[in-house]
Amino acid sequence: MQQREVLGPVESAVGYVLKQAAVALRSAMDTALRPLHLTVPQYACLELLGQHPGLSNAELARGVFVTRQSMNVVLRGLEERGLVTRPATAPRGRELPTELTPAGREHLESASAAVLEVQTRMCADLAPDRQQALLESLTACIENLREDS
Repeated sequence: MQQREVLGPVESAVGYVLKQAAVALRSAMDTALRPLHLTVPQYACLELLGQHPGLSNAELARGVFVTRQSMNVVLRGLEERGLVTRPATAPRGRELPTELTPAGREHLESASAAVLEVQTRMCADLAPDRQQALLESLTACIENLREDS
């Protein structure tokens, strides 16, 4: 009988350590965004809209890694605070393109700076070439796990 290979110590399993890093990053971002009264999904939504104005709910949900239903809740909260705006009726189809308001752009500037501080702290001991290598390695991992590859 052939013995199957097993994962081994979790401390040396890339997936496990990657999950630890993701949890640590999320926790640090939560802490940095709390004074701005933003959650990580709300921040991610603002950041996406700052870089790609006019995204639909479905596009934002994919970019923020939440369901469309959850994205509706995020958008409603941001809209109630005057940080984003959506038309009452769809200009085409059923898509409601979302835009940042001036207040949303100001809020995004503060939030983006706070998140950049977290990222800088996370990568403090990595030289720029190692940061680039990490980015390339993580991108390769994502590509390797894509369902269509």
